[in-house]
Amino acid sequence: MSSRAEVDLSARPPRIDVPREYNAAVEFIDRNLEQGRGDKTALIDDAGSYTYGELAERANRAGNALLDLGAGIETRVMMCLLDTVDFPSVFWGAIRAGIVVVPVNTLLTTQDYDYMLRDSRARILVVSESLYEKFAPILDDQPFLETVVVSGTETHGHQSMSTLISAASPLLEVAATVADDIAFWLYTSGSTGKPKGSTHLHSNLVVTAVLYGVGVLGIRTDDVVFSAAKFFFAYGLGNSMTFPFYVGATAAVIAGRPTPDAVMEVMRKHEPTIYYGVPTLYGAILTNPDNQRSTGSSRLRVCVSAGEALPEGIGNVWQERFGVEILDGLGSTEMLHIFLSNREGAVRYGTTGTPIPGYELKVLDEHGAPTAPGDIGELWVKGASSAVAYWNQRAKSLHTFHGPWTRTGDKYIVDANGYYHYCGRTDDMLKVSGQWVSPFEVESALLAHESVLEAAVVGHKDEDGLVKPKGYLVLCEGIESTVSLADELKEFVKDRLAPFKYPRWIEFVDILPKTATGKIQRYKLRQDEP
Repeated sequence: MSSRAEVDLSARPPRIDVPREYNAAVEFIDRNLEQGRGDKTALIDDAGSYTYGELAERANRAGNALLDLGAGIETRVMMCLLDTVDFPSVFWGAIRAGIVVVPVNTLLTTQDYDYMLRDSRARILVVSESLYEKFAPILDDQPFLETVVVSGTETHGHQSMSTLISAASPLLEVAATVADDIAFWLYTSGSTGKPKGSTHLHSNLVVTAVLYGVGVLGIRTDDVVFSAAKFFFAYGLGNSMTFPFYVGATAAVIAGRPTPDAVMEVMRKHEPTIYYGVPTLYGAILTNPDNQRSTGSSRLRVCVSAGEALPEGIGNVWQERFGVEILDGLGSTEMLHIFLSNREGAVRYGTTGTPIPGYELKVLDEHGAPTAPGDIGELWVKGASSAVAYWNQRAKSLHTFHGPWTRTGDKYIVDANGYYHYCGRTDDMLKVSGQWVSPFEVESALLAHESVLEAAVVGHKDEDGLVKPKGYLVLCEGIESTVSLADELKEFVKDRLAPFKYPRWIEFVDILPKTATGKIQRYKLRQDEP
């Protein structure tokens, strides 16, 4: 019989004891029923709302449907689903049945999905109707895929999710899994190359829910949460599902893109108390002066940012206009969620805050020695939410996972007060005149100019073969790209940073290359360099 984790929040750091016999679905679904929240709203999607009791039954039916299709313990099932009730139904139903579920980004290309289906060897694919066309050209040539299930009205000749759920039994026995069994995979975003499948355990989910959801956000049963980041992200998975489900809160989700207008509509309609966004979206919302607390959620008590570092200016303006701090934090697919964060009442914009109790961090120099305060080094993290490895990527696994420690690939400076300052990805850092230059620092300086909407900085060799910063800029609407503006921007940065850090070249572009999750792919800009 699967049991739940024992948690002592009074301990410092909080103590989480996960029993050997353990299934994560019991922790996040069953406990809500056992604690009398069966009639409480768990999820609100575009079609309606669902109680914890209804969600538990749907998850049981989904798990049975997958078993009826031939899935078994450790079988891999890929999910490419929009944010509707079908996502948590399939996710928790699969985990309850001991099936390994592989949620993937809904914004990828046909080629990406072909790679992931082959790499994961998933036998069943569950896909939203509107996303099916991206899979159609590759389905007949898959060596491992056996069954396709479509969520929606048009099934294209495949199994119907709604029909399968209606026909399946509402009772599902918990699989005899243990805490160290693989429960799900999450593919990395591919910001530095081809995505890698991070394999996560049943025990990983409760760690992030306790340490960040409860420990940092103080999430509680009466909260309503809304995340612009979707379910399939590690970030969104915690925001919209594991954190609220751990305490019995309510999550509001939308299937469509989280545009500024869509986010503000959710704010008005559902009045969330916790909002999770990303820096570019916070900035986009602020471009409309009508967007403020009075036109959004009067109940908003905390905002969170992750995905990329939050520029200081955006944080300050948001807090002035919405009356709520943004807690900027750092997490990763490998660590499942945020492990370094600002805290309410102690926010320092321009930093990523301090380590979350329950995680240990260290910053090491090029020789593996701890850095002194103020010196740049690579950030390493130790915590119980870490993935086991990358699937079938031994060399990359050995590079990233070192016993209990995980290399983040991020460069940081720790100041004398213990706050962590983001400098950039390790692969993106520049050595200029023998000194490290953080692309993020230069980008932040450029973004402070009223004409600049987006910025990316990479290394470019001058006529002597020496590397210097080069900026690729997207200008605000209505701003003309001119030589005089480029010169003005160079001087603008010189006035704010050390002289050797300013961009020697500026190129104006219409768009910057990004992953489907919105992260700038600087390596593609470097590839374009001669």
